[in-house]
Amino acid sequence: MSAISGRALHYVFKIGDRAKNAFFFRQILGMTVLRHEEFKEGCDAACNGPYDNRWSKTMVGYGPESSHFVIELTYNYGVSSYEMGNDFGGVTIHSKDILSRAAEHSYPVTQVSGKAGSLLTSPDGYKFYVIDQASASSDPVQSVELNVSNLQNSRKYWHDLLQLKVLEENEASVRLSYGEQQASLEITQISEPINRAKAYGRIAFAIPAAQQPPLQEAVKAAGGAILTPLITLDTPGKATVTVVILGDPDGHEICFVDEEGFGQLSQVESDGDKRLDRNIEKDPFQPK
Repeated sequence: MSAISGRALHYVFKIGDRAKNAFFFRQILGMTVLRHEEFKEGCDAACNGPYDNRWSKTMVGYGPESSHFVIELTYNYGVSSYEMGNDFGGVTIHSKDILSRAAEHSYPVTQVSGKAGSLLTSPDGYKFYVIDQASASSDPVQSVELNVSNLQNSRKYWHDLLQLKVLEENEASVRLSYGEQQASLEITQISEPINRAKAYGRIAFAIPAAQQPPLQEAVKAAGGAILTPLITLDTPGKATVTVVILGDPDGHEICFVDEEGFGQLSQVESDGDKRLDRNIEKDPFQPK
């Protein structure tokens, strides 16, 4: 397999209350709705988890997904909460504005021993560590942390097999990336077994379509988990993409989508905010 040319895209959060999350991500974190999509039935690649029902996807971030790491908020109609595990560590953001907005809205901010920055927790329990300084890059999102049970096994998987470059490491964690100008992935060893519970998190990367089959074959040859073999996914009225979903040694879901199709699919929508708010307003399951 030739060298992988990858780009970090987003992390998927399953959410139970779109209104509360819209407030947190827009008014507290200061992110923008980049696009909003509604679906009538479940995703063939389990994008919305193991559900076959109506669901929505809202992409939020500080800029276009072509140049920023963003968050995918996946909402299943009628599902109000998800059991959280210990697999997701958190997102680290550099910002001079978030803590002041949190104070303005009396949003809880705490400190965690051994962790840099201030902790803000989303309505569903996802952790955001805010470093109170301006970002050195155009994207305030610096890194995403996943917890692992065996650091060396995970390092071998992410670095040797998936070919992410090691940026820095110590006895407890390894930080990796496909490029220094994009958000990094930090894998951190914890002492207890990894429990992914039922939040169904997933990290996504874009690679050229020509690299997807060789990657799938390399993972298969190495005995790695292929959760969804290479498949074509349609979004009504938008570009078609191909994806392969992998599972790392601890079951973390990893989506590799084709760069060409995703570049078209991920175009920013000027009316994303309005369509999200409109669907929240008419949602029969949304608390009024």
